[in-house]
This record gives sequence, C-alpha cells and structure tokens, in this order.
Amino acid sequence: MERRMNEERKCIMAIGGHVGDAELTSGGYLATMALKGYRIVTVALTGGERGNPPDRSVEKYRIQKEKEAVTFAGMLGGEAVVFPYTDGELPDNEEVRLRLCDTIRQYRPAALLTHWKNSMHKDHETTHRIVKDAQFFAGLSGLQRENSAHFAKGPYYAENWEDSAGFEKYIYLEVSKEGFELWKKAIDTHWFAVHSPSFPYKEYYEHLMRVNGCLARTGYAEVFDVDQEQKKVILSEL
Repeated sequence: MERRMNEERKCIMAIGGHVGDAELTSGGYLATMALKGYRIVTVALTGGERGNPPDRSVEKYRIQKEKEAVTFAGMLGGEAVVFPYTDGELPDNEEVRLRLCDTIRQYRPAALLTHWKNSMHKDHETTHRIVKDAQFFAGLSGLQRENSAHFAKGPYYAENWEDSAGFEKYIYLEVSKEGFELWKKAIDTHWFAVHSPSFPYKEYYEHLMRVNGCLARTGYAEVFDVDQEQKKVILSEL
C-alpha cells in the first residue's frame, strides 16, 4: 500500500553523503522550518563512520552515528533515513539512485537540499550526482515503483567548506533566532561536530550562519546555490 504523508504538512528533505553533513550545512534552516510546522527528513547515503574517535571502532561508531541522526531529526520533530552504504565507498550506480527515488516518493518533499557538485570528498560529489538523477526518477510518471511519481523542487546546494570550489552564494534562507538555538542544541548530539580534532565544525557553521545573516540583513541565514540553468530572473517591468 502506498505510504503518503499528510499533504497539509509540507516536507523538506536534506540529503548528505554522511550522517552529519545535512545537519551542519542546512540544519539551521531545517530547525527554523520545523518550528513553522514543516516535516523534516534527513537522509544520509553513508554513515560517515570512518571519522571514528580513537577509542571506538568503525563498527561501533557506525551504530553511534545512526543514533545521532535519529536524535537530531527527532529534536526537530522529524525523521532520519540512513542508507546502508560504507563511508568512502558510496557506489555511483542505479541501485542507489532508485533507492533514493523511492525515498523521495515515500516522503514527497516540497524541496531537496544536498551537496554542491565540487568537493574534496568523493562521497559528496557522488551524492550530488545521485540526488539529481533520483529527483528525475522520482518525478518520472512513466517509471513504475511502489509509490507514485512526485517532483521535488531543487536541488538546492548547501554551503559547505568541503564543497567550496565554484560554489556561489545565490539563495539566502533566513534562520530564525529560535531555529538557531534549536540547531545548536541538536548539533551537540553529533560527536564529531563538537569534538573532531581535525576541524571545529559546530563553531564554523555557527559563525557562518551569523556572517550570512549579516549579508542578508537579518540575524542568521544559510546559503545555497542552484544549477546554472536555474539562475534566471524574469521581470515584466523594472
């Protein structure tokens, strides 16, 4: 039986290559929209388990990361989906695209948020390609799957220090003060965001939201890019 979400409650889906990617780069906006009544769904195509702390095995950290994804989404009143693929080994094939297509059709989001096309991490670049194709498959009425076709807007590509090559600040989405505070509490549940020895993730994205807020003439904001063909401004007059 086809599973359909409440059509009166709009959904936003944020898709990352690893658990924590979407939560860091889009989390302030997700928290803001959650407080406005939107359904929030995070999707991680891998667990991101190979950034494990020295006192935890990769296997144990995978379990921890999946729990962190569920906890973060739950604090926003949403849901988390973690695909079974291994960190650093995300396959670039039709199986993953159709799995994500099915997930999009299941939750029927209004919009998709994900990675920019260029990155220092192969899983991020692969995720970008997968999301674009899965969006196409999900909206293709001639493709018969368990659930009926659904078109989600976007993808909108989140600002990410690992995905910065060629990225342009194009769309500023306001993060409310309440959304910012909720995000700060929720991101604390991700070990690497607070304790990573390689990069101060929470601190960086916390300040980035404020900087982008200044540029947008508001308190806080997150920034997204879109594909070149979507960069159109259509006016009837000036």
